[in-house]
Amino acid sequence: MNEHVSLSPAEWRVMEKLWDGAPQTITQLTAGLEEETGWSKHTVISFLNRMEKKGAVTYRENGRAKEYFPAYVREEATVEEAERFLDRVFSGSLGLMVSSLVEGKHLKEEELRELRDILDRAEGGGGDA
Repeated sequence: MNEHVSLSPAEWRVMEKLWDGAPQTITQLTAGLEEETGWSKHTVISFLNRMEKKGAVTYRENGRAKEYFPAYVREEATVEEAERFLDRVFSGSLGLMVSSLVEGKHLKEEELRELRDILDRAEGGGGDA
């Protein structure tokens, strides 16, 4: 991922659409986002311009339309965003974050099983998930 590109929640929505299927034109992105957000074409253009300046998206000219692409892969972006969140909210402590979720009873049984599987894999113990 480009060095520490920070995206707003709205920009994450645009990136999700691009990760789900790039390239996309402004018209395609607007159509894909309009129902869930109500954003106009001009709003989408504003986000794309800002994201391009940040290095989050690129485009190529295709006739009269620009086709937009994400500038990095989803996995890189989510790992970096998770690390920034962990640093900002929990002073970098994964244990503190998990503890606060468990103590606040915010984890469902299925999520606890998934967490156990992840920890098993991390320890080299296998696990199915």
